[in-house]
Amino acid sequence: MKYDPALHHRRSIRLSGYDYTQAGAYFVTACTAARRRLFGELVGSEMRLSRYGAIALECWEAIPEHCPRVELDAFVVMPDHIHGILVLPEDADRARVAARERFSKPVAGSLPTIVRLYKAAVTRQINEWRGTANPPVWQRNYYEHVIRSQAALERIRAYIVDNPSRSALDQRPEQAG
Repeated sequence: MKYDPALHHRRSIRLSGYDYTQAGAYFVTACTAARRRLFGELVGSEMRLSRYGAIALECWEAIPEHCPRVELDAFVVMPDHIHGILVLPEDADRARVAARERFSKPVAGSLPTIVRLYKAAVTRQINEWRGTANPPVWQRNYYEHVIRSQAALERIRAYIVDNPSRSALDQRPEQAG
């Protein structure tokens, strides 16, 4: 199919005009391509990671090694997605000059760049493990939410920690074990 800007326009789901290098806590959710259950399975309310799920966890834990100013908070790997909180601390050295993420120009230290690096690392390691470059690991984008209060932070932390047990309750009969 020939490129048609009316059909193929990719809109950003980011908060318009928001500086994603700004200090703060961010709730991130990224889903696997086609919601494939690559990362493991729920057994009761316990998440049992597959090798791919272990890679997703290891890469998350390695984020501060590659992005030293980033702090990790709550995180969970689910069968077909991850949830996590990333904290960008106040930093006088951080470039704040209306840094806007562009598809071709990543902004160092910005939330979109950090998530892009994470997803790329997971994809690279999974593809090395399975010896192929296909199928894709992730959906094209991800969900993010700027956490604006301590109460919201605590509520989102609880959501992340409780996700495996809540998901076990939410399974439809055809999804259960």
